Amino acid sequence: MNIPKIKLNNGNTIPALGMGLWQIKDPEIFNAAVNAALENGYRHFDSAQVYDNEQLLGQAWKTSGLKRDELFLTTKIWLKNFGYNHVKKSFDKSLQNMQTDYVDLLLLHFPVTALRRKAWKALEEIQAEGKAKNIGVSNYTVRHLEEMKKYAKITPQVNQVEMHVFLQQPELVEYCRQNDIVLEAYSPLAHGKVMDDSTILKIAKKHNKTYAQIMLRWAIEQGFVVIPKSVSPARVKENLNIFDFAFDEQDKADIKQLDRNLRTCWSPVHVP
Repeated sequence: MNIPKIKLNNGNTIPALGMGLWQIKDPEIFNAAVNAALENGYRHFDSAQVYDNEQLLGQAWKTSGLKRDELFLTTKIWLKNFGYNHVKKSFDKSLQNMQTDYVDLLLLHFPVTALRRKAWKALEEIQAEGKAKNIGVSNYTVRHLEEMKKYAKITPQVNQVEMHVFLQQPELVEYCRQNDIVLEAYSPLAHGKVMDDSTILKIAKKHNKTYAQIMLRWAIEQGFVVIPKSVSPARVKENLNIFDFAFDEQDKADIKQLDRNLRTCWSPVHVP
């Protein structure tokens, strides 16, 4: 199927749904999941230096028979590589691992206090060289994004953060909309921490969808890019099946009430 695309602030586009690859390191499991994704029409894959699977992604897309420009590949600079020179050196290694001469999206993985300014400068240069089509950040709060205005020549195209119905972050959402930064939702299923909420169950029944599909649909309707992770080929397929229905006003109002600031991953909130 054709996954809708979202326009970025530089005129490029990003598929609204991708596949997150965090924690998938076993080659057999990785290949089964990614092959299922490719067969079902996924073209957007989200890796990172610290996931230790860039090389698996490189092998997978190379053997897929797809052309490089048919895919949207993301990686992220890990914290220990944040120095200006380390960013560049480590990123060249990432390109080698992924068997490509560019990525579609390169992110800084976390707002490392002392080094994020220099690391962003390196990303701007990498983009100017054509080695990254789009650049952005991950786990940045409004405060970190506001600080970037003092030193960034380029506004990030994307901010990838934990985002789901139980962590709706309205202030960050509004800030990114005002500043033309696309939000990308990781852990959109909240790591399965709350899979029995009666409101979501009711909406799922009403639309004849699964609990997970309701959570993913919420992110899509907010205008976010969403990157669920699954190693089950059946789930990989299920996660794609969210574009044939829409919430009504009551659904939206009910889901809005579910926000409880539930963080299931590391939090950047107290990072200066």
